[in-house]
Order: sequence, then C-alpha cells, then structure tokens
Amino acid sequence: MRVKMGGGYMDYATAKRINQLLTTVYGDIVRVEELALRTSQFKDISIKEVHAVDAISMYEHKTTSQVARELRITPGTLTTMVNHLVRKDYVQRIKSDDDRRFVRLGLTRRGRLVYRAHESFHRKMVESFAKDMDDEQLQIIEKALLNLEAFLEFASPTPDR
Repeated sequence: MRVKMGGGYMDYATAKRINQLLTTVYGDIVRVEELALRTSQFKDISIKEVHAVDAISMYEHKTTSQVARELRITPGTLTTMVNHLVRKDYVQRIKSDDDRRFVRLGLTRRGRLVYRAHESFHRKMVESFAKDMDDEQLQIIEKALLNLEAFLEFASPTPDR
C-alpha cells in the first residue's frame, strides 16, 4: 500500500519505519539529555530549564518575551521558570540603566557552564548524525527537518501572549 506524502507517494512500510525512527530518536535524545544532567554537577536543573538557559544564551541579553517566543511558551510560564533559575543561580535579571522597568536576562557563571555543556552535547550529537554524509545528503536531511518543523508549527496551538 502507498500513502500520499507531500507531492508524491511513499510506501506504507517506509512511512511507518520513518515514524518509528522519529519517535524513538526523540525519546532517546530526551532520555540521554536527562541522564547526562542527573550524572553531572547540575543535578538541580531540569531539561526544560536547560533549554531555557540555552534560549537565554551567553551572547545576548534577551527580554523575557523574546525567550518565551523562542521556546514557544507563554511569558508567564517563562517568568516562573526564570524565578527558579535565578534562585538556583543559573540566570540573572539585568535592569536597564535607562529604564529600570526594562529587564533583560543573562546567565551567571553557573548558567554559562550549563550552556556550554548543553551546547557541547548537541554539537557532538549533530557531528555523529552527519558523519560520513556528503553535502547533498545533508541538504536532503535539512529539507526533511524543515518540512517537519513546518508541520509541527502548523499543528501546534500557539500559546497566548
């Protein structure tokens, strides 16, 4: 049996295998990231909080709204998470000199350590994933991942902002 996929058709068994691989890989990435956290010096931070640290970034001081948009969560949800990260000494709030009501987010020394460790994990994961692939193969994978991202963006409700 063949199923309609995008502009063409794909064998049902192939579609099922790809779906199984996507599901397994997603679960494995989350499992390995959580295990790495539990066995590291950063036992007090959740994987969601690590992803917030990653979105806050070492290289720019973003507002809460910018980070919430990037993580696709509500500003209220992010504010709660930031409060926890400030208490745990991963994140700091930086008030503007011009307007004290205007707050940006930055990483503490500890936050920068988590950021670098997480970045290193993802860099190694991508290097392993892309190993022995040529540019054409990588372009095909990138296109497939962009298609998946577009589907997920369309399929998921947007949080109230």
